[in-house]
Amino acid sequence: MKFLIQQMKKFRLFTVLSIVLTSIMVGSQLWQPKLLQQVLEAIVNDKLDDIYSIGVILIGVAGVGLIAGILNTITSAKVAQEVGANLREESFRKIQTFSYSNIERFSTGNLVVRLTNDITQVQNLVMLALQSLIRIPILFIGSFILAMYTLPQLWWIIILLVVLVFIIVFFTFGAMGKHFAKIQGFLDRVNGIAKENLAGMRVVKSFVQEENEEKRFTDVSESLTYHTIKVGNLFSIMIPAFMFVSNIAVVTSIFFVGTMVKSDPAVIGAVASFMSYLTQIMMAIIIGGMLMMMSSRAIISLKRISEILETKSDIEYSATPLKKELDGSVTFEHVSFKYENDDDAALKDISFSVKPGELVGIVGATGSGKSTLAQLMTRLYDPSEGEILIGGVPLKEIPKDTLRHTISLVLQRAVLFSGTIADNIRQGKQNASLEEMEHASAIAQAKEFIDRQDNRYDAMVEERGLNFSGGQKQRLSITRGIVGEPKVLILDDSTSALDAKSEKLVKEALNQELDDTTTFIIAQKISSVIQADKILVLDQGKLVQVGTHKELLQTSAIYQEIYETQKGKEVAVNE
Repeated sequence: MKFLIQQMKKFRLFTVLSIVLTSIMVGSQLWQPKLLQQVLEAIVNDKLDDIYSIGVILIGVAGVGLIAGILNTITSAKVAQEVGANLREESFRKIQTFSYSNIERFSTGNLVVRLTNDITQVQNLVMLALQSLIRIPILFIGSFILAMYTLPQLWWIIILLVVLVFIIVFFTFGAMGKHFAKIQGFLDRVNGIAKENLAGMRVVKSFVQEENEEKRFTDVSESLTYHTIKVGNLFSIMIPAFMFVSNIAVVTSIFFVGTMVKSDPAVIGAVASFMSYLTQIMMAIIIGGMLMMMSSRAIISLKRISEILETKSDIEYSATPLKKELDGSVTFEHVSFKYENDDDAALKDISFSVKPGELVGIVGATGSGKSTLAQLMTRLYDPSEGEILIGGVPLKEIPKDTLRHTISLVLQRAVLFSGTIADNIRQGKQNASLEEMEHASAIAQAKEFIDRQDNRYDAMVEERGLNFSGGQKQRLSITRGIVGEPKVLILDDSTSALDAKSEKLVKEALNQELDDTTTFIIAQKISSVIQADKILVLDQGKLVQVGTHKELLQTSAIYQEIYETQKGKEVAVNE
């Protein structure tokens, strides 16, 4: 709630104006029954001049209230939209500071719901606050006081109405509150399942899993429907209960006023005003109850947004600029790492050193820790134990921008964003020129298919790069990784989708054009790392051997086993 108030302070003028307009609107509502009472009294006393003059004032007061209401809607809508936009942008910026583990902890689908549905709920809360949450208390208190003043003999009816309505509100909203949190949770799950299904549609259709996916979605959707219906049922009970209580109050008031008229005919003028105030009291409580119900859901959303804004990244970067330029040396000193909630460490006591410009291969069975090693080098995670040095400087002392310019990671699963080819390549270097992009794409063997595009580097890339093949996406990803001329380049099995000829051309170009760059090649195939200056052999998270291809064939049983399983034309040719 604190950060919401801070956001609203940024639009202090419109917020204050909206509150002032609300007060004017409520004042108009409270004044009109009194004027109506005076009109009725003038009719009873046959004072025609008073009827006309009071009638003109009544119309004027109603008009002022109408104009104030329109302006209040405009100002409150502006504040709500501006606050919502700011919160959405601030939340998105905050998410960009999260470490990879932070993202995994929240989950992608969960964050999407928070940035969309939850922000919308908060916008509605701001709108309600400026339009009604301020108006309702003023209207209730004002109507209560004026009703007491108009017919003090019937004070007990007012008290009874208020007590009964509050009892209904207490029990119905108490039951509704627990359902709102579950509704938001199931919205997260529905969003997550839909996102997974659409992203993996090829797998779903290839393995004929449509029915299973439908069942999985239906189960969650039905749970969401169940809790939504529960809220609807409680709401359907609440409104008739309100109306029943209010009608009882009105009938009782009329009954007692009827007996009072015999002794005091002047009370006829007061009864209309009293009934109006009684109705306003009832409506204030009913609308207030509805607003509380809507606000309770918005407050849950507010807490979910607050979780994003108050979450600290697991990784904090140094703000102190380095006094020297980093070279491409990489050192691991007794590094161990365990993923959150995992029992066993993914990496165990890893130590090695790499000189600038060396070509390093990393091999091992699936699950041996190869990709984890790469993610630690780029500081997507921090080691649980030990220290990593780049250019002789501990990773934790390297500013974020310096680290990102020094190390580039190219993943096996090439991720492209909607936009142009140039937009995607320039993620590796924001101000990359056409010549730099052409040079990088030539090294990655992407230039030949880029040149075939009608608009070349301005050709459009569809969402997730669906208009390019797997091999083309990998080559574009490699282009993005090398366009910034990093000191350390990590290729995490990033040529797996290339044919043998294209992979060979990429490796040759990398060796020739990036001879000053320290290159790590994480590969499943021995053929990809045969020419490496040194090869790291991982097994179950441990570094079991370091050496050249020929040395490892003589000394490492694990490397020999991998080699023998892949031995064939491909290995022989590269050898």
